[in-house]
Amino acid sequence: MRIMKRPNILLTGTPGVGKTTLGKELAQRTGLTFVNVGDLAQESQLFEGFDEEYQCPILDEDRVVDELEDKMGDGGVIIDYHGCDFFPERWFDIVFVLRTDNTNLYNRLESRGYIGKKLQDNVQCEIFQTIYEEAMEAYKEEVVHQLPSNTPEDLERNLEQIVQWIEQWTKDNN
Repeated sequence: MRIMKRPNILLTGTPGVGKTTLGKELAQRTGLTFVNVGDLAQESQLFEGFDEEYQCPILDEDRVVDELEDKMGDGGVIIDYHGCDFFPERWFDIVFVLRTDNTNLYNRLESRGYIGKKLQDNVQCEIFQTIYEEAMEAYKEEVVHQLPSNTPEDLERNLEQIVQWIEQWTKDNN
């Protein structure tokens, strides 16, 4: 019996753009495996210190890659993380960078308890398209796509679009 190949997807973007909401729903609709890198790092203690300025742990990127290597080789994984340039390019068949209006993002981050420099820097990151540019430098241009993530309608549209892409990819690669 031949095993169906399934794509690996990266959902990235500034914190607060809706990666986790999209990723969990996408996994539910498609049967792909959802991995939130922040949760994985917390569960497996994949940190190399603590950032006093931002009041958060510092991810040990090499250990994250080691932890995910086998799973990624099997395919069918959705990775959710706000950084993207440390993952091996070969891992992903497509990269979606979620984008959110600055006012929406500010309100979302504020409701999460972000304040001061951490809040300002994350909003600036979105304004300057930092994650999108990082993705464009780290991956082939044709696999990187921006998706608006402001409203429940955007979420539904993004889900439908990605599900269609997965169906087409599966037809083309099996």
